[in-house]
Amino acid sequence: MALRAQQNSENPNLGIGMMLGAYFLFSLVDTSVKWLLYAGLASFQLAFMRYASHFIISIFLIARGGISRDRFATDHFGLVMFRAFLLVSATALNFIVLRYLSLTVVSAIMFSAPIVVCLLSWPMLGERVGPWRWFAICLGFSGVIVVIRPFGESFHWAAILTCYNAAALALYSILTRRLSGIVATETMQFYMGFLGTVSLLPMAIWTWVMPHSLLEWGLMCSLGVWAWAGHDLLTRAHGFAPANTLMPYTYSFLIFLTVESYLVFVDIPDGMTLTGAAIIMLSGLIIWKRAQIRQTHPSH
Repeated sequence: MALRAQQNSENPNLGIGMMLGAYFLFSLVDTSVKWLLYAGLASFQLAFMRYASHFIISIFLIARGGISRDRFATDHFGLVMFRAFLLVSATALNFIVLRYLSLTVVSAIMFSAPIVVCLLSWPMLGERVGPWRWFAICLGFSGVIVVIRPFGESFHWAAILTCYNAAALALYSILTRRLSGIVATETMQFYMGFLGTVSLLPMAIWTWVMPHSLLEWGLMCSLGVWAWAGHDLLTRAHGFAPANTLMPYTYSFLIFLTVESYLVFVDIPDGMTLTGAAIIMLSGLIIWKRAQIRQTHPSH
């Protein structure tokens, strides 16, 4: 989800701290959404608020250098908008899914996104995928099957939407890598907020449920702020430490959500969910380790 690394002095501990802070903020978004869904608010309403707040912050930041057409221009408009569509659609569907599935199940399936990135890195980025990474890809998808349990009584159709979200996030990550350095971070953030706000507004109006308390208003308005702050921390983290150092700490998101799910909803994941999540995490760590080895020894 990092947009563009800023070259700062090497400080891995600070980068790791920022990474943990980013995923804690992302976990607050999902936990708050699930709580607000239980309170009776609509999924599209919450998705709209997440991007409306994001859009307002993006306008403020991009306007600091002066409002002009050049501030919003890009030679890669189509890719920038497609990238935004992928994240906006994944967010909207994720907010629908959270009405039916636990936070732990959703986050476990979503963490197959790095595995999909590895699978698509050969046709889209021209990166060679060796036998170890093919093994990790197959292992990761087996973990997803364990979590979803498509042939069991506990299977829910919403899990299919989460699989789309994982694929969309994988494509989003690949496009971010392609656009990084050639499109300004502020420009990508602006168009993401713009597309999310404009596309979700009609459905938000149609399904709007008035919050019942100041707490609900506060949480709803905070969704975009937390998401924007998380993306900002994630971007800055990559300026203090390389991606290979930071990648294992992305799994803190699963830990944060599991703890918050228990504290807020008294929801304890079952053995199959934990087993599948562990398999997915192992697969991602194998891919990460092989990437480290290839950087050190290209012939491997």
